[in-house]
Parts: sequence; structure tokens; C-alpha cells
Amino acid sequence: METPTSLQDWLAHCERLHPKGINGIELGLDRVRSVAQRLSLHFTCTVITVAGTNGKGSTCAMLESILGQAGYRTGVYTSPHLVHFEERMRLLGVAADASKFVAACADVERARGQNGSEIQLTYFEFTTLAILLALSREGLDVVILEVGLGGRLDAVNIIDTDCAIITSIDLDHTELLGNDREAIGFEKAGIMRTGRPVVVSDPVPPQSVLDRALEVGADLWQVGKDFNVSGDKQQWGWAGRGRRYSGLAYPALRGANQLVNAAGVLAALAALREKLPVNAQAVRNGLAFVELPGRFQIIPGQPTLVLDVAHNPHSVAALAANLDAMGYFPTTHAVFGAMADKDLAPMFAKVGPLIDRWYFTDLPTPRAATGSALASQWAAQNTRKDAQATAHADPMAALQAAIAAADPTDRIVVFGSFYTVGGVLTHGVPRLQAKHLNP
Repeated sequence: METPTSLQDWLAHCERLHPKGINGIELGLDRVRSVAQRLSLHFTCTVITVAGTNGKGSTCAMLESILGQAGYRTGVYTSPHLVHFEERMRLLGVAADASKFVAACADVERARGQNGSEIQLTYFEFTTLAILLALSREGLDVVILEVGLGGRLDAVNIIDTDCAIITSIDLDHTELLGNDREAIGFEKAGIMRTGRPVVVSDPVPPQSVLDRALEVGADLWQVGKDFNVSGDKQQWGWAGRGRRYSGLAYPALRGANQLVNAAGVLAALAALREKLPVNAQAVRNGLAFVELPGRFQIIPGQPTLVLDVAHNPHSVAALAANLDAMGYFPTTHAVFGAMADKDLAPMFAKVGPLIDRWYFTDLPTPRAATGSALASQWAAQNTRKDAQATAHADPMAALQAAIAAADPTDRIVVFGSFYTVGGVLTHGVPRLQAKHLNP
């Protein structure tokens, strides 16, 4: 094989490595751990891992922002990306340069073929190893690792954590993780380590998570027991073991669910205060300045544009609550694309009363349902005679159709998948101007 020289060439190589291609999922740590050992992959800095069904990206971003404000050199691994693969690795708050990935990919390729015994890796495993290797070489103070869809058998779990965070747990990827919250919680709890703190920010965690913490001897920080939040419309406060913050401004990331994520972040920082001391001003500034595209991101314009990567019933329920809290809009248009394996009925049930016009879209992955298939599933359960739906070839075409139909005072919501939101961000953040405003 001719050695790839660009990031895109390496990503294309990774897609070809596994029989299932870019979307291949093969849970298990043996193959990844073997290649990591060949690479002598390890971290000498503090490591925080974040697992959960929803809220992982926001939790990572808040940790990164606060620790950056405190003066620490931060590295973050998160997936998937919205537009550019480089988004998956952030160094000091900025997406890494492609050259960092290229060098690490070459080392992973050499290691997996070492000693004449080639080890097969999925796209996710190969790229995860490359990013972990690149992060380990940066001389960072703290690395924040988002765990993928699993926990116990996820590639990121080859790295031992100094502090684990488990965010909300709900039904998603049930074909791989189990059919109920207890089974999924058990998988997520696999990131716990003996004697290390684990923050559980889900207000009603599965018993399997609490049992696992006891079984492995982790230092459990549970919301409602080890830390609490309080607040009013203007400000909020946090209190935990030996630490208290009062008069905090709400996180810059919008949505009521972000307070749950922020509470878990402050618990993790309290648990790590001997390793990573953080003062109150860094907390305040970090929460005030945190940014993360596609998480109930409201873009002013006429009409208003809302971007949200909500892609399962739990996150769509949060999106519906946040949309409801925005106030009155004459018409709400929705651009929606989703994977074929998603449980669509509860998603439509949660947000359907708020959506007047649907623009269903194809997505550029074999795992996605077509726009026409989504439209059919929506029609089969729709009870609103005044709602309408059309199907489109891609997210941008769907957005353009929504803009053409919208009045300046309407709103357009884009959600259902990272691919859906990423599809409308390909050429930058759209600033909408309804046709009625054009001269």
C-alpha cells in the first residue's frame, strides 16, 4: 500500500480497513489494546472520561472552558464531528491541525501491522487510537475524552481515568447496548476505576450504575447526595463535598438540561481539586464563555434558526421543552434527518405538537433513513390535519425549501443527527433572510 499523505487519504484508508466500512461497529477492547501496547500509548497528565446517552459533548466543552480559564493546557477528544474531522481533537480549545492526525495515523498503521501480524481495526478504533496518540504527545495538563456509544467495551476505555463522569442515561443504540436503562447503565459504568471518583449527574440513575461503583470501589459522587444545585431565573448555585459556589450565571450553552451537565462538571472539578485546583473566577468565566455548535444553538435572523443534534427520544424531549420555552412563533419549520435504527415514534410524539411543517432529508451515510421513508413513518402516526411534510435530497436543500416557505417571524429547527446539522453548516453558519425581506 502506498502510504497516505493527507488526512482525507488516511480517512479513506480507514474506511476500507473493515468489512463494514466507516459505519462498522465491533465492540471489544482486545484489538485496540494490542495496538495501543505496540504504540506504548499512555498519558502522564490528568485524564477525565465522559460517558452517557446525552450531554457528553456539552460536559466536555464546559470542562474544557473552565480548565482553560484556569490556565491549564487542555486537550479534548469528542465524536462525531459536525463538518470537519479535525473537530474531533481540540487543543487549547481549537480544532487541531490536520498534520497532527496524519503523523499519528502513520504510526497506528505501522503498529497494527507490526511483527507480521496485522490487527484489524474499525474506522472508529483506528481514528480513536490516532487521536489518543496525538493528544499524548502534546504535553498537556489535562485530557478530556468523550466515550463513544458504549463505555465498557468502547475503544476509549483502554485509557485509565482519573475521574469519570456519567451523564444522562436513556435508550439509544439498544441493538448494541441493551433494551433498558439498567443494561445501558451497566455498559456506561464500565469507565469507572477502583479508588477514582465517578460523577453520576443523572438525577435518577439506573441501579446498575450505583451497583457497579460499589463493586469496583469507585468514589461515587451522586447528584442529590454528594452535590446539589439550586437557583432562580437569574442565577444558580452548587454545593458539594467541601465546596460551594453561589450566584453563578447560567451556562452560555442554552437549554434547561445544561444545568444538569454543569452540575456534574463542577462535581468532577471538586473531586479533582488536589490535582487541578480551579478558582471561582475560572468557573464563572468558563461557564460564561463556553461554546459548542449544534446544542440548542439559536442563530438570530429572519426567520430564527435553531440547530440541535438531538437524535434519540430523550434528547428530542429536551429539545421540545427548550423550543416550547422560546415563546411564540407563527409557524415552526423542521429540517429532520435520522439514522434508520432510531426509535422515531416517541421522537415524533414529543416534538410533533410544536412542528407545523416538516422537511425530511436524506443523509450521506448508508445507516440513514431516506427522507421519503421518514416522511412515511411520520405520516403513519400524524394526527395533525394542519401539519405538512415534504422530502428532500440533502439537508441544505431541505433548509432552502424551509426558507422559501417561511415568514420572517417564523423559526426553522434543524435536528435529528450530527449529519443533519453538519449538512447545513458545510459552508459556515447560515444567516437567514426570508424571501419576503428581499427587495
